[in-house]
Amino acid sequence: MNAYAEVARTAVDRLLTEERDAIARAGELIFTALRAGGVLQAFGTGHSRSVALELVGRAGGLVPANQLGIRDVVYYGDATPDEILDPKVERVPGLAGRIWELADIRPQDVFVVISNSGGNAAVVELARLAVDNGHPLIAITSRAHTSRVSGPKLADLAGVVIDNGAPYGDAAVELPDGTTICPVSNLTGVLIAQLLVADVAGRYLAAGAHPPVFRSANTPGGDAYNATLLDPYGERVRLGDA
Repeated sequence: MNAYAEVARTAVDRLLTEERDAIARAGELIFTALRAGGVLQAFGTGHSRSVALELVGRAGGLVPANQLGIRDVVYYGDATPDEILDPKVERVPGLAGRIWELADIRPQDVFVVISNSGGNAAVVELARLAVDNGHPLIAITSRAHTSRVSGPKLADLAGVVIDNGAPYGDAAVELPDGTTICPVSNLTGVLIAQLLVADVAGRYLAAGAHPPVFRSANTPGGDAYNATLLDPYGERVRLGDA
């Protein structure tokens, strides 16, 4: 436990010192997109889904934010659940295109794609779709891991890359037999997500505008307030199980 606590502290300190510029550049892209009527489209597979979810439907988080996911081909398409139950489905070519076609994506939208390795087909293909369609692309990934991935990868496509600081393989504490435990990517990924929200909110305030953020649904009037902010986006922002 002490070993991981030290890893976590080091990872957070590194992020707060070395990634601030990248986070600020990403925040500017997001702010510009939202002010133009765009939506933040967040996508991750595997455990990176939790970082994408941190950006969507969160009390204190940005309202114009939508989570894209492999689940969408079942929720909004005609796929059956058994088609996506294999955790390796993220490696299947063509899946990203199906996800894309099911979403209401507009030219003003900005993309945040999260992947520790940055090399699985769904992640790379969705990132390429975003870039090819003229959208700003922000990547949250591990430079240590993705540098050892062959072939196309997320970091090569993104306009801004934020390094989550996770080691190759993600798990960071080594046991006596060489086994490693305790991943880093989601710990720093969630922090990156909230630093992005804070940066964007600061830009709204600097522009003399109120940031479009959710109130907790578990406070008086929260649902009604949130519904008012969500209404202009319609099905562009799908909270789903968020």
